[in-house]
Amino acid sequence: MEQVKISVRNLVEFVLRSGDIDNRRGKGLQKEAMQEGSRIHRKIQRRMGASYQPEVPLKIEMQKDRYQLIVEGRADGIIIEETGVTIDEIKGVYMDIHAMESPVEVHLAQAKCYAYIFALKEELEEISVQMTYCNLDTEEIRRFKETYSFEEINTWFEMVIKLYEKWADFQYEARIERNASIAKLEFPYPYREGQRELAAGVYRTIKREKNLFIQAPTGTGKTITTVFPAVKAVGEELADKIFYLTAKTITRTVAKEAFDLLRSHGYLGRVITITAKEKLCMCEEMDCNPVHCPYAEGHYDRVNEAVFNLINRERDITREVLIEQAEEFRVCPFELCLDTTLWVDDIICDYNYVFDPNVYLKRFFAEGVKGDYLFLIDEAHNLVERGREMYSAVLYKEDFLKMKKIMKEYSRKCVKAFDKCNTHLLELKRECENYEILDNIGALIFALMQLGAALEEFFLKDISFPEKKEVQDFYLELRHFLNMYERVDENYVIYTEHEADGRFKLKLYCVDTAVNLQECLDKGRSTIFFSATLLPIQYYKKLLSTKEDNYAVYAKTVFSKEQRLLVIGTDVSSKYTRRNDIEFTKIAKYIYETAKGRKGNYMAFFPSYKMMEQVLQKFYALNLGEMECVVQETGMREQEREEFLESFRVERENTLVGFCVMGGIFSEGIDLKNEALIGAIIVGTGLPQISNEREILKNYYDKRYGEGFDYAFRYPGMNKVLQSAGRVIRTMEDKGVIVLLDERFLQREYLRMFPKEWEDYETVTVESVQEKVKKFWSD
Repeated sequence: MEQVKISVRNLVEFVLRSGDIDNRRGKGLQKEAMQEGSRIHRKIQRRMGASYQPEVPLKIEMQKDRYQLIVEGRADGIIIEETGVTIDEIKGVYMDIHAMESPVEVHLAQAKCYAYIFALKEELEEISVQMTYCNLDTEEIRRFKETYSFEEINTWFEMVIKLYEKWADFQYEARIERNASIAKLEFPYPYREGQRELAAGVYRTIKREKNLFIQAPTGTGKTITTVFPAVKAVGEELADKIFYLTAKTITRTVAKEAFDLLRSHGYLGRVITITAKEKLCMCEEMDCNPVHCPYAEGHYDRVNEAVFNLINRERDITREVLIEQAEEFRVCPFELCLDTTLWVDDIICDYNYVFDPNVYLKRFFAEGVKGDYLFLIDEAHNLVERGREMYSAVLYKEDFLKMKKIMKEYSRKCVKAFDKCNTHLLELKRECENYEILDNIGALIFALMQLGAALEEFFLKDISFPEKKEVQDFYLELRHFLNMYERVDENYVIYTEHEADGRFKLKLYCVDTAVNLQECLDKGRSTIFFSATLLPIQYYKKLLSTKEDNYAVYAKTVFSKEQRLLVIGTDVSSKYTRRNDIEFTKIAKYIYETAKGRKGNYMAFFPSYKMMEQVLQKFYALNLGEMECVVQETGMREQEREEFLESFRVERENTLVGFCVMGGIFSEGIDLKNEALIGAIIVGTGLPQISNEREILKNYYDKRYGEGFDYAFRYPGMNKVLQSAGRVIRTMEDKGVIVLLDERFLQREYLRMFPKEWEDYETVTVESVQEKVKKFWSD
């Protein structure tokens, strides 16, 4: 018998919501403070005595005509006493609990579902429901308790299920249709060498509920080779939903093209691409409340109808489709997008929606219950630094003074709390010369919690003032800091630093992200990490997951050696000690001589904007207008990026050289095929710039693995080199040259990080490079 499952939480939040979207208050009046509440849950549960059973899984199976409907969840607590049974639902909130007149409706509804399931199972005539609210700052507790007869709660539960039935019917029918289409689906191309094995490896990994790391050189068709077996696995009910996760918009397009390709071969799954809120917002200013936004007013009264209409009408749910639907039903397009994810098969989105503690999709991951989800993580090398950003947190002393000044007019209590925090920060500032690693900031944390409580209380009053948005933004940063402090363990370093612009910062730095990322991965069934640059694989396996039994595979390149010339300059270096006019002139000459080897389009990649400028001046002096140049600038807007790339796609008389920065927007994720790019000159080993943070990373990994320099500098640097080099050969028809300009590439430590297909490198000097390039093209 087919099954349709939904969690208690999703059921009540989905069918019983109503009213406006309203951001005008603090976080306290949002549904609740999710991840921050888990610690409080455990604390309250431990205090409750022998009659209290914590975290009780509950499930009800209801027989419908064509399927079995399963509603399941976990009750925070069940109290069994002689006087009767009470279901306890604990909610951690950031609001003044004494101002509450009654429980929040959806919270109570969750508890009533558990009460019904338990009463039915135990054949109880009546059951009590207790809502336990706990203020996360003060840890004060307030309880609301009510007793229901079985008849009363049964009638209520039947009404909830009735509201949900059409959605369950949709899920059942959509799954039958989807699976039938997948059964007939074939791989859309003839398999290239190694592709069949790779697809089979992905399928086996999913079947075994494991994780897989794939180092897949450009051209292996890694997107379709991971998407196809994942879709097949879903069709065989090994999983229920695919999350295709990317770091950049451009990779999202590639993913969507893969699903479109399968659709053109008969696939009937529904695919949604989540677009950032700013890009979906239809208002001039993004201010989500019924006063400023017509789509926020009554949004929850209309959104379910909008979603139901959309999923019955569309299979390819894009930004344009969402905006059109939102306008028709007068709902927020971003919230519509997030709600629709519940009813589709494939979700293409940024890493944030699975991993970021502030952004993740609570609809799927909030309850801590494992789902049948597949995570396909594209360009997975990016997840290391992105993970560090997501799980780190920063506060600046100057912001406290600024906020205190603003709040002087509105709240003495807040001003006092700002003062207290500032005193602690001043003390830390006096003790810090350049940067200082700290062991204990407990006293400051206590002051920050009091400040958070004061601000929360202040936001409950409906006061409007010009700087309100600024204060709210600060408050969210403060909350994030306190939430991340809850996670601080041996994987974190807490430090203070005087920044170059004079500001003083306190940072909770998540150095090793594996534990935090694994917590998210555990909410799915299986994860496939893939990238053209996952070398050395052990480095990524250690930083992206804590599991010891992860698989790894090195996909064969489909390109022949004849397609590419790889040379290393033996008489040149980008070392800091060698950065002078003589070296800059030599690098400029290398670029010039390489490009003289054959007319065409080239990109030169540099370790920094500063060095790029220094070499560019020497190149102008050498080139004298013979070759055309385009130069990457800091903070280029989308249109400027497009114009830069377009200059490589147009026919031209002369050679074109693009001057770019390694690790920047043009060194990754861009596709310049055939004659659009025939060479890349890579200046230096890509080592990140020296900074206090890199020093902290180096020391941390020295202690942990004895490989501090590799972890902090060499591995991330080599990744940038490989990414830049990967721009050249994109298709079976492409040919091109890769010139590595740094004698350090010949050191054993670098050669061992070369991909297998780089084993045939050759060496050149500035005098011999043009000849070598000419010979390659004439051969």
